[in-house]
Amino acid sequence: MNATNLLQCNLKVSRIAYGCMRLAGGWDRHRVGAKEIEQGVAIVEAAVECGYTLFDHADIYGDTACEMIFGQAMLKHPEWRERLVVATKCGIRWADQPEPGAPYRYDFSCEHIKRSVEGSLQRLQIEAIDLLQLHRPDYLADPADIARAFVELHTEGKVRYFGVSNFRPSLVRALQQALPWPLAVNQVEIHLNRLDCLTDGTLDQCLELEMTPLAWSPLDRGRLATGYTPEENDPRAADRLRLLRELDAIGTELGYGRSEVALAWLLKHPSGIIPIIGSVKPERIRESVRALEVPMSRENWYRLMEAARGARAA
Repeated sequence: MNATNLLQCNLKVSRIAYGCMRLAGGWDRHRVGAKEIEQGVAIVEAAVECGYTLFDHADIYGDTACEMIFGQAMLKHPEWRERLVVATKCGIRWADQPEPGAPYRYDFSCEHIKRSVEGSLQRLQIEAIDLLQLHRPDYLADPADIARAFVELHTEGKVRYFGVSNFRPSLVRALQQALPWPLAVNQVEIHLNRLDCLTDGTLDQCLELEMTPLAWSPLDRGRLATGYTPEENDPRAADRLRLLRELDAIGTELGYGRSEVALAWLLKHPSGIIPIIGSVKPERIRESVRALEVPMSRENWYRLMEAARGARAA
């Protein structure tokens, strides 16, 4: 697979990343056995075989089980450590944890960030996290407190580089001003059914600061994938069909599937968007790599944007 450099740090990564949220079988699965671990390790092996080198985690994926499964894969393949870039996120806390009655919340306190990193390091079976991201904006975020956590973790050799996820540009600016080094990434939801980042300043800021955008759910939870058909009771069925027909038309014209064309649309953006693929099917994992071959022209890019918006570009 083609590689790229994260501009604000010394990390060379695959042009498409692999997202590990489903390694344990689901978002919030709490228990896994030997069978689930074996299956999860096999999925990671399939991704590595296809050339993925950037692996995206979060401490809450599978309620920590996804990091644990990946750690078992790392123990089985210690030679991977030299070429894989391991990213994870923290800052979301489940309801009723650590005590009953606690609300679902966000926590960017220095203490929670450092405690989360310690847990992730143990589960991932690595000596340092290559890229740590704050998962979702904490309304009580204190940039100075976050900076203290980041500096201490870096000084201790536990985290190499830092980024954010789902951050609005104003919070990126506030945090960046408190840090002694640039943030490397902002992981956001962007795809043909979610165009906000093109208009709210997020991608403009990435270009300005040379932050790399990471795109989670780049195929809109499968709604842009090859073979998807909108449900009859979907209130947006007509809009979805319009876009899917355009994706299929361009795919037929170029000789690629719908999924590859939708991913190529993201790859075209000059900010260097890295889509994060989350399928656990080996054939889908391999198929996504073909997106790098799609010759996405400016004209086809705008054809797809117009089909997605249902109107010409503003």
